[in-house]
Amino acid sequence: MNIFADIRALVVDTIAAMTEDGVLPQGLNTDAVTVEPPRDAAHGDMATNAAMVLAKPAGMKPRDIAEALAERLGRDGRITSAEVAGPGFLNLRLENSVWHDVIGAVLNTGTDYGRSTMGQGRRVNVEYVSANPTGPLHVGHTRGAVFGDALASLLDYAGHDVTREYYINDGGAQVDVLARSVYLRYLEAHGQDVAFPDGTYPGDYLIAVGEALKDKVGDAYVDAPEEDWLEEVRDFATDAMMELIREDLAALGVKMDVFFSEKSLYGTGRIEAAIEELRGKDLIYRGVLEPPKGKTPEDWEPREQTLFRSTAHGDDVDRPIMKSDGAWTYFAPDIAYHYDKVSRGFDALIDVFGADHGGYVKRMKAAVSALSGGTVPLDIKLCQLVRLFKNGEPFKMSKRAGNFVTLRDVVEQVGPDVTRFVMLTRKNDAPLDFDFAKVLEQSRENPVFYVQYAHARVMSVLRRAAEAGVEAGDDTLRGADLSGLTHESELTVARKLAEWPRLVEIAARTNEPHRVAFFLYELAGDFHALWNRGNDQPELRFLQEGETATSQSKMALARAVSVVISGGLGILGVTPAQEMR
Repeated sequence: MNIFADIRALVVDTIAAMTEDGVLPQGLNTDAVTVEPPRDAAHGDMATNAAMVLAKPAGMKPRDIAEALAERLGRDGRITSAEVAGPGFLNLRLENSVWHDVIGAVLNTGTDYGRSTMGQGRRVNVEYVSANPTGPLHVGHTRGAVFGDALASLLDYAGHDVTREYYINDGGAQVDVLARSVYLRYLEAHGQDVAFPDGTYPGDYLIAVGEALKDKVGDAYVDAPEEDWLEEVRDFATDAMMELIREDLAALGVKMDVFFSEKSLYGTGRIEAAIEELRGKDLIYRGVLEPPKGKTPEDWEPREQTLFRSTAHGDDVDRPIMKSDGAWTYFAPDIAYHYDKVSRGFDALIDVFGADHGGYVKRMKAAVSALSGGTVPLDIKLCQLVRLFKNGEPFKMSKRAGNFVTLRDVVEQVGPDVTRFVMLTRKNDAPLDFDFAKVLEQSRENPVFYVQYAHARVMSVLRRAAEAGVEAGDDTLRGADLSGLTHESELTVARKLAEWPRLVEIAARTNEPHRVAFFLYELAGDFHALWNRGNDQPELRFLQEGETATSQSKMALARAVSVVISGGLGILGVTPAQEMR
């Protein structure tokens, strides 16, 4: 049940009837007509812009359309009043029974309440994390992992067919550096004193890898030249790091469907095939680029390069795909990788990158547009930095990785549920402050606690009902008479529940899972407000002594709140709390 979609359908049908009756001209497009919560709840339950968007094409005054529309909408049994406001907005108030039906829909549908078919089974590839396989995931990767995983779950909930994918960057020079770093730990395992040159990876996490390499090959590589061991150690080390990364992701509750190796693109003709696809569209040429911004012609040595004509697909400048020595640039395998995604038949692609990839957005979108003929959209989400604090002061941890705070450090401090929720309390492109003290604080200012406390409070009410001998099972609550739920605080909670299906579709349409966290916080706020009013107004308490039917109706509302919170937390990958300790 999506009451906002239902009322919008009523508005559109009424406009069609007004057209048939000659009140409005033929051929009006109603795609831009919306029905949504008003900015000020005092104005009503819903507001529609119908008269405003139809006035110009209809050649009429907005208020004239709004007044005619209001009169007809008022005939519907669900609407108690339709009032014209300002230049032509229409505010609607609905019968209490509508909100009671919402509660019933939640209880009858369970955590599938709000699940949408808007995705229509469209295949979406969400690539996220994709960290270099040179060490454990750090706190910056944590945010991207949570964001990408929640987004994938949100899209699935909204009716898409989602593939979660990790791109293993194992084709560049960084894996050679990893191999040399592991080799030093291997020598160390043989009792040698080693020094880590600048640019290598000195983290303690490689000690076990060096020892494992010793167990595998003994002393075979101790005095061997690099060319004898580099390739095998590189593969061994990459496998070990990917196993570590999988364990990190598992600690956060993240499970990928596909791990795609960059290395598989090299020497297989797959990069060449992608470039040839672009060449066939006259998008590859030999040319000379203008000096980059900030460079003067005197500081810039122009040279002929092989370029991708990315400006033909919205980029600012054309991009090199091959170096002067004939080697591919970093961009070339990325083109090939996205060509592979397009070839796998995805209807849409989403890449979740770190903030340092901002300069990559336009060129990558241009490549996908060119490769798909403009049929496959690519949305790139950038996750800004996470700043660590404790009690408001910058906080540094053990840095077992050598030079950064790991994902595992964070999860071990506060747990996966808190980590995940906090990472979604800001929009992905806004910096996020993670205060280890505040995220465990039991206060309204801590959104994790505030939402979990609402769910735990509902569970406590149901337990107390059972102890008091009041039947409060889901089957019973589904049949409760809700007509007595008339207090404004109770209806406010029901109205918020009604917004959930609409919120899911908006969040999925914009690829913004943080909206789910924000909604849950608002729903928890309305529920806590109702709970607290019960302290002063006994008639609002969920358990009414000696009044079983009344108690069951109020508990039905509370149970509906817990169902929606549970469904929303499920999207975020967070387990709802049964009790607070």
